[in-house]
Amino acid sequence: MSSNILHKLGLTPSHPALRSLAERPEWSADLVDIEVDGKNVFLLALGERARSLRSRRGMTRKAVAKAANISERHLANLEYGEGNASILVLIQVAGALQCSLAELLGDMSASSPEWLLIREALLTCDEAALHRVRMAIGQTLGTGAGNALGSSRIALIGLRGAGKSTLGALLAKDLGFPFVELSRQIEQIAGCNVSELQALYGMNAYRRYERRALDEVLQSHSAVVMAMPGGLVSETATFNQMLSQCTTVWLQAKPEDHMRRVQAQGDLRPMAASREAMEDLKGILAGRAPFYAKAQYKLDTSAQPLQETFLRLRQTVRQALRVSD
Repeated sequence: MSSNILHKLGLTPSHPALRSLAERPEWSADLVDIEVDGKNVFLLALGERARSLRSRRGMTRKAVAKAANISERHLANLEYGEGNASILVLIQVAGALQCSLAELLGDMSASSPEWLLIREALLTCDEAALHRVRMAIGQTLGTGAGNALGSSRIALIGLRGAGKSTLGALLAKDLGFPFVELSRQIEQIAGCNVSELQALYGMNAYRRYERRALDEVLQSHSAVVMAMPGGLVSETATFNQMLSQCTTVWLQAKPEDHMRRVQAQGDLRPMAASREAMEDLKGILAGRAPFYAKAQYKLDTSAQPLQETFLRLRQTVRQALRVSD
């Protein structure tokens, strides 16, 4: 089975749509004509991308449908590969997900011969090879995560309820660093809370304030502990800036612990209006996990009590900074 075809479709070999396509002779035929169980493979791939983008951004199907001004049923059909989506609907969905139409469709835009040649060279690379290429590019341009090794700017990432605020405050006190919750920094700049900012001005405006807040913290502090918003991974440029300038730690937790801790805080965003809150939370985790995994270090905050978790985080960060106890 051609890996180039898989990349064009945005599918992985583990995708259910490929299970019955192992050695089909018509695989090289027009992609539009390939079907699995009566569903077009391209539409299945499109649905998977839409669902993945929605999960990564932490949005329920109802929220995306409302933002795109389409019915929830229409969006569900799109995600399950059953919708014969028109270009206008796709444009609306892409707008609701704050992504380009090219990203939703899975076709990388190429503005020059160099882009085309680079894309062709990367088409058959696995994740490990792509990671090495990204690191090499970062070193060449001076913007890579390798430049952040040993950085005294500590960024704790992960979904709400992972323990970023609690552990971040403890870590900052231990190191003698300032502690910054980036969400509070965003609110100071915007002059309103995060919910009001998103409701009044939309997600695109929120992402701009998020980038500005990160810029200001990085410029103001050579040493700092930051608790990052869970959705920061949705904006690739901001996420890459953080990776390139900060020592990053992904705080992981079981979905049940995420939910319990968020409920204890009296906050269920963005699951408040959903009857399947746990399934939504698991979907968000699944969508963001590959991006959170780009952090230099990982720590499971569900594996042990708070004090032991803090001691492990302390040890990890002090070793990264080469700071003695």
